[in-house]
Amino acid sequence: MIGSRRVPEGIVSTEIYLAFIAACWMLAWTPGPIMSLIVANTASYGLAAGLWTLSGSILSAVVLVTATALGMTALMAFVSEWFDVLRWVGALYLVFLGVMRLRRPSGLTETAAVMVLGRRRFFLQALFVGLSNPKTLLFLGAFLPQFVDMGGDIAGQLQLLAVTFVVVVSIADLVYTLAIGHFRDRMAIANLKVVDRIAGGLLVLGGLVLAAARRP
Repeated sequence: MIGSRRVPEGIVSTEIYLAFIAACWMLAWTPGPIMSLIVANTASYGLAAGLWTLSGSILSAVVLVTATALGMTALMAFVSEWFDVLRWVGALYLVFLGVMRLRRPSGLTETAAVMVLGRRRFFLQALFVGLSNPKTLLFLGAFLPQFVDMGGDIAGQLQLLAVTFVVVVSIADLVYTLAIGHFRDRMAIANLKVVDRIAGGLLVLGGLVLAAARRP
């Protein structure tokens, strides 16, 4: 039986690993700053912009889980000390993006958006928002150890869980990025103005959510 399968020492058991994957999948669908940014960019500028935003989000996740898996206690202490500063920087940036989205001319095609705004801009937006959310790092520091067998190879288990977290969250992000992109492609240009307004409001809301965040 799968539930009773023995695994090599230091490797996460099958039951715990499946539970971890399920937890990551549910967490990936929890609204937050990064989800707001990906949805907003995809809805306003098209699938290409959404995928570049997703790429920046993935890199930020890699950095954060790597820091957690390596046990960078000094970094964790720094983030805890500067939690409020980092939180407000990220929140204000999201609100700024939302206000600019609400004020800009609407109706850019996907190709025009990527050419005018540049791929790097979407990538860096997500990277900055992801890294400026201190709650993510502190949460991972408390979340990952719950699935670790302290009697095994702790470092090896953390590395496996870190990679799994990034993969599962990235797949979930890709799913809703593709869905939003498909939905946008089927909309008339006139309706894109409404989408822009919704996207701008979503970014502002994401900033407010981040501003209201508290230490986990």
